[in-house]
Amino acid sequence: MSRQPLGWYVRRLRRMSPTELVWRTRDHARRTAWAYQQVRPGQDAQVHLPLRKELTFGTTLPPHTACAVPEEVRKAVITTADAIMAGKLEVLGVDRTDLKAPDWFRDPTTGRRSDPAQYVFKLNHRNEEVVGNIKQVWELSRHHHLTQLAAAWYLTHDDTYAERVADHLTDWWRSNPFLSGVHWASGIELGTRLISWTWIRRLLNDWPEITDLFEHNELALRQIYWHQCYLAAFQSRGSSANNHVIAEAAGQLVGACAFPWFGKSARWRADAAALLEKELDANTFPSGVNRELATDYHRFVSELGLYAALEADKAGHPLSLDTWSLLTRTVDVAASIVDDTLRPPRQGDDDEGMVLVLDPPNVHNWSAFLSLGAAVVGRAPWWPETPATATSVIVGSLVEGTQRNRPADRPEHFEDAGLTILRSRDAGPEIWCRADAGPHGFLSIAAHAHCDALSLEVRVGGVDILADPGTYCYHGEEEWRNYFRSTIAHNTVEVAGAEQSVQGGPFLWLRGATSRVRRYAADGDVITWDAEHDGYQAGETPVTHRRTAVLDHRVLRVEDHLDATADVRIAWHLGPEVTVELDRAIGRLEWPTGSAVVELPAGLTWTAHRGGDDPFLGWYSPRFGHKVPITTLIGAGTLSADSPVVSTFRFRS
Repeated sequence: MSRQPLGWYVRRLRRMSPTELVWRTRDHARRTAWAYQQVRPGQDAQVHLPLRKELTFGTTLPPHTACAVPEEVRKAVITTADAIMAGKLEVLGVDRTDLKAPDWFRDPTTGRRSDPAQYVFKLNHRNEEVVGNIKQVWELSRHHHLTQLAAAWYLTHDDTYAERVADHLTDWWRSNPFLSGVHWASGIELGTRLISWTWIRRLLNDWPEITDLFEHNELALRQIYWHQCYLAAFQSRGSSANNHVIAEAAGQLVGACAFPWFGKSARWRADAAALLEKELDANTFPSGVNRELATDYHRFVSELGLYAALEADKAGHPLSLDTWSLLTRTVDVAASIVDDTLRPPRQGDDDEGMVLVLDPPNVHNWSAFLSLGAAVVGRAPWWPETPATATSVIVGSLVEGTQRNRPADRPEHFEDAGLTILRSRDAGPEIWCRADAGPHGFLSIAAHAHCDALSLEVRVGGVDILADPGTYCYHGEEEWRNYFRSTIAHNTVEVAGAEQSVQGGPFLWLRGATSRVRRYAADGDVITWDAEHDGYQAGETPVTHRRTAVLDHRVLRVEDHLDATADVRIAWHLGPEVTVELDRAIGRLEWPTGSAVVELPAGLTWTAHRGGDDPFLGWYSPRFGHKVPITTLIGAGTLSADSPVVSTFRFRS
């Protein structure tokens, strides 16, 4: 779909509160009024910058920090930087070869190029016919490829890396004057850029030309000022106050602390700190789980908070102890929910959003996140071990003391978030099972939620056995976006062909299923989880789905129960490494390191599907922008009220 239809706007408005409508009306008026402030590319604008007398960059890295980066990590940073210097980098699943002199406005997937001179608030960035795939266009302008080059310079002092950084920044600053073009359309992008620029300035501090690039450069000073002005004026509010507002506040706080060069810097810093603390609290369950219930956004928000809090500390304006305690809980959650290969759950949306990139981008980036968390807040005794990264060493060099209160044991049940990990405790390969019975996302639009109520995700020794489908895409492929968020794409029960929750757009839900955990118990090697949801209450015959999962040594027993008779489809999505031999209601599963037998409900008709497109079925997205076929087992038939059916998975040691 190239643009949002009128109906989408009507549905979106209905998800807003009266207060939010007032805020958005004021924002619209401000956007109209600010048109006179637009600076067009090539325009010789007279911009008054209220600069302080002395422009200094206060927080630099301690001497010899580069020497503490492990040699193999150093080599990996340099290898990636050399590829970027040659113009090559994978960006959201697309192999870019144009990074020597990138076109900041061209989408490589569609070939479309947006107008750099268009006033941003008259440019519909949701219209693919105008801007192409906006995620691709925006991603490169987060300047993560430049932080990687800056890291390579820091580790080698090879000036070719710094010179390329300077060339790209200068070109970007010149090509994107205030309010012109698509890169001014979203505050999350501006906030992330400010963090990137801060760390570029820090990493290149000893480069002889660095002050000419930043402190003595009118282009740089204007852009830093403009970014701060924008973020101070336009904030995500109401139903959009999710990770976006965190990125906006974190970016402004980092920018105001690192570049306190303007008359309003102190005010920007104080306002951003207050907003960040407020929104981190609003976006986080008391347990520390992010309320969007999209695992990778948990990481993203936690990283934003850590970088901003550390910057504020180093600037002499620390955030509250309550906020530091909250951030510590978020990283403890991250350490507690991983499997034994350090892979996290795949719940909800995942676009691989990063805050600061110094190391090579890695699809399995949770280990690096835990290493960062350990460097900033310390490692609890029960944490899994993670290797050092360039990021953890360099960022950790700024930390002074990490002693904070921590849980004595590894938590595995987060009642407020409806997130539970069932984990085997015997000597065989770890059986890891993530069970979902939480709210349907966050705020009225639940932007990054999926139809995954009561779904299970199972791994053995880190291998996906029952797989969450992942995300694949956000924009440009509406049918695929809808499939990867659908009920039948998850390991749960579809009733009467209906969705548990009702989609209203690619980031909009009109109704969300409410789940609750009825019982959780861990008795030695036997772990029981019992939950239900109300997503099928809106049909002609209201139905409640209840599911019980029991992990007993190396057997996982899943019982599904409806309180009214209905036609159903039960889906079990097998991981990419799993093959199956299906004989009626018996499935023999094999993967390179193990095998299992599954006894399926004999009262249903079981069929296997792989890589189907009519209808979509049997697909898995290992990372954003990629999809591969998998085998999906579908059990179809009628489930009688109060007659539960059982699927039993017997894993061999």
